[in-house]
Amino acid sequence: MRTSILRAAVAAGVAVFATSAFAVCNECGTVTDVRTVKKEGEGTGTGAVLGGIVGGVVGHQIGSGRGNTVATVAGAAGGAYAGHQIEKNKNATTTYVVSVKMEDGNQRTFNFSNETSYKVGDKVKIVDKKLVHAQ
Repeated sequence: MRTSILRAAVAAGVAVFATSAFAVCNECGTVTDVRTVKKEGEGTGTGAVLGGIVGGVVGHQIGSGRGNTVATVAGAAGGAYAGHQIEKNKNATTTYVVSVKMEDGNQRTFNFSNETSYKVGDKVKIVDKKLVHAQ
């Protein structure tokens, strides 16, 4: 009788130890993907207006008579286009997206505004809602 109680106690202890030794870390995971996402900026019209004014002024200084009028219009149109493109480039954004497969099976993504040092296969952990390299 004592041996069966002792065996049951040992078996229960082994089961508890095995369960806690292999517990899932809900904050731990592995990097599965790192990609760069570039988003084209949008123009508000300010760049086109300013570019059109500058282009018109520069164009007006070329030629005389009808040639001056054509140069002014062409300068304004070219300046408006250039100003719009410059504004769009200025407003463009780049986001660095790190995908992580968590040990509990969930997939998480983390967005960074600056390039990161994370690589596919890196072991990571979430600490205070931030992604960090696991020790």
